Amino acid sequence: MEMGEAPKRLRSKPSWLMNKASARAHRTIAETMATFDGHAHHFAILAALDEFGPDSQVRIGQRCGIDQSDMNTMLNELTALGHVARSPDPSDRRRNRITLTAAGRRRLEELDAALTAAQHDILRVLSASERDTLTELLTRILE
Repeated sequence: MEMGEAPKRLRSKPSWLMNKASARAHRTIAETMATFDGHAHHFAILAALDEFGPDSQVRIGQRCGIDQSDMNTMLNELTALGHVARSPDPSDRRRNRITLTAAGRRRLEELDAALTAAQHDILRVLSASERDTLTELLTRILE
């Protein structure tokens, strides 16, 4: 749908605009990740491990906003690709400790570069200052 086709009253609602922008961003990110044979959830998990270090499957899912029912499948994919390693947690042998591998770190850098380019595409009509302002405003809304 073209913006001009939507009723003006609808186009004046920030929540509607955020929803439409989010849907467009989601499509762009999915297309970008597919080009790199990747998934946004892979990036999120690898980024969490890079920033916070080894952790439990549950905690990583919480940090990334990924449902626990999906985490095992995602971690199986990343383990099969050699991007993460599972080992028994020394503090609780019933849990697995997930660790970022060297290959996972390289993959994170590759996906990060691709996502950065996608961000530029999504926000191409905004100046760098406007992008920063948008990021600040969205962060305030979500916090």
